[in-house]
Amino acid sequence: MSELEARVQAALSLVIDPELRRPITELDMVGVIEGTEDHFSVEIKLTVSHCPQAVQIEQHVSEALSKEFTASQFQVKMGVMTPEELDALKVKLRDGREPKSNPFAVGTSTKVFLIGSGKGGVGKSSLTVNLAVELAKKGHEVGVLDADIFGFSIPAQLGTTDRPTRLDDMILPPIAHGVKVISIGMFLPSNEPVAWRGPMLHKAVEQFLTEVHWGTLDYLLIDMPPGTGDVAISVGQLLPNAKSIVVTTPQEAASYVAQRSGSASHKIGQEIFGVIENMSGLKMSDGSILELFGSGGGKAAADALTDFSGTKVSLIGQVPLSVELRTGSDSGNPVVHTNPKDPASIEIAKIAQLLIESKLPVNRTLKVDIA
Repeated sequence: MSELEARVQAALSLVIDPELRRPITELDMVGVIEGTEDHFSVEIKLTVSHCPQAVQIEQHVSEALSKEFTASQFQVKMGVMTPEELDALKVKLRDGREPKSNPFAVGTSTKVFLIGSGKGGVGKSSLTVNLAVELAKKGHEVGVLDADIFGFSIPAQLGTTDRPTRLDDMILPPIAHGVKVISIGMFLPSNEPVAWRGPMLHKAVEQFLTEVHWGTLDYLLIDMPPGTGDVAISVGQLLPNAKSIVVTTPQEAASYVAQRSGSASHKIGQEIFGVIENMSGLKMSDGSILELFGSGGGKAAADALTDFSGTKVSLIGQVPLSVELRTGSDSGNPVVHTNPKDPASIEIAKIAQLLIESKLPVNRTLKVDIA
């Protein structure tokens, strides 16, 4: 390697691919370097011609080279990998795993949490997004899988309209607020509804696990659909080592229904990590708490699941009603990002810390007691 090539490679080693989160030099995206120090060109090879991050990558390359050379010294030429180069990259990304394999099935160091409830409208998606962003803020590698195929909302709550990039049989997930995310909504035009039967639902969840390049994650949070139907069973089969988190409101009716979600997870063989009570209360100007949805639902669910499972299930958090939590979910700006001092943010941060302190997954055998 010439002195010029060494300087260029060193400068470009600081450019991180926004989708793959690795240096472009490590991904063999730096091609031919031609010329002299007075004037040279460098080729940057994109994974696909329609790469949505092409402009950003070119900009970052120019910025990195400008720190080592003057703008008149270099020219950046954008190209595309050959099929052979792309195949070699995919092998490198899989890190020895077989194509379309499930990296979270057994022997994983990733902590996987299923965030669900017996009914919709309790805020499980908002909590999933904010917990993911909080974990990413703390420096962890985090992914969110939107398993709520019929009622997907995760992309909007993370404020992303990006589409996944396909590398043949490999899917690169978009990244928003430092979180890798995949959802069926990213593959559909506008707000098109999904009307699928069980086998299609299973296939979609399986593809999200086996074809998406998640990289090395510390945490994978899965936003579950309400209830205990096909997707819950499929996820149980595909992720027997995941832990479930049950979300409820303080309302007795919501708590009663939420218990079914935790019970179903236990029947499949998954550990119930805990219960989160959302919309716990609204702090008034005089300091009092308005219990708009009643009280006690979270503790009641935790106690019932403790009796059902024979293992202590704790109430791990009570997230208060928050206007900023709601507006952040609507605008795609999670409250833990926009206002860490909001009472909801503070409680979510406490829950995130419990996830960090939790034990690594233990290999378990799937136990199906559900018809």
